[in-house]
Amino acid sequence: MPYASVASYPFRQLAQGVHRYLGEWLRTCAVYLGIAVIVTVSMGLALPGLRDQALQVHKALLTALAPATVPPAGSDSAYADADALPDFDSGDSKADGTPGAVALAIPDTGNNATAFLTPLPHPELRSASRPDIVSNAQTSALRNYISRKYKVASDATTVLVNTAYKVGRELQIDPLLLLAVIAVESRYNPFAESSVGAQGLMQVMTSVHQSKFDAYGQKGALDPVANIRVGAGILKDCIKRRGSVTGGLACYVGSSGTNDGGYGDKVQAERRRLALASGIPLARD
Repeated sequence: MPYASVASYPFRQLAQGVHRYLGEWLRTCAVYLGIAVIVTVSMGLALPGLRDQALQVHKALLTALAPATVPPAGSDSAYADADALPDFDSGDSKADGTPGAVALAIPDTGNNATAFLTPLPHPELRSASRPDIVSNAQTSALRNYISRKYKVASDATTVLVNTAYKVGRELQIDPLLLLAVIAVESRYNPFAESSVGAQGLMQVMTSVHQSKFDAYGQKGALDPVANIRVGAGILKDCIKRRGSVTGGLACYVGSSGTNDGGYGDKVQAERRRLALASGIPLARD
């Protein structure tokens, strides 16, 4: 064998080895790239359908959980008697003489009558001291934000937002605070349940507060509207006992002191996001 050929032999071997290595590497990359493309296309085709299906299931669940009848006015219920509602459109006012800014109208939906919030246009009354007064545009923006972020059906979001505002007015607690607690506790999943037995939208400890659900029949904590009412009452009591919203949130999450593990900050951050997305001023705590 010529000397030149002998000298170049190791280089040819090295070049062939590099070529084989690059070939195998390229084939492996091509296989993984093909898998990635297939998965991406499959997810792109499947996810919209899954999302729509999830929204329909969520809507159906909330409809099924709605009370079958409308309780009488004054009862501890999430719904109001239509005859007991003031006729704001005809210029009626509240007992203290202040004009009614928000009306509740119950549409004809058969046995499942639901109270819907209908804000009236009183811009001069809207302020941080009256968080229960909102415009139609603000209400719509709030519902859209919750529906998009938490993948909740639009009709279900309407029921939850209206309930939060109705309960907020009754208990004199900021409705956005209630909605923020729901977001942090359950992400608007009415069937959420923790390992320690907290249930529903506001993750109420039913082992401790079961008696509070007696007025709502067998549905109890899994009834979204009942859960909001009971949870809001517990939060209101916590705020009253601790003397502030910050302390009340710590109490609500089960903290005996001021250290709540960041729970209050999460709720307040979501509360601010709800206000920003809807244009609703934050209430003064």
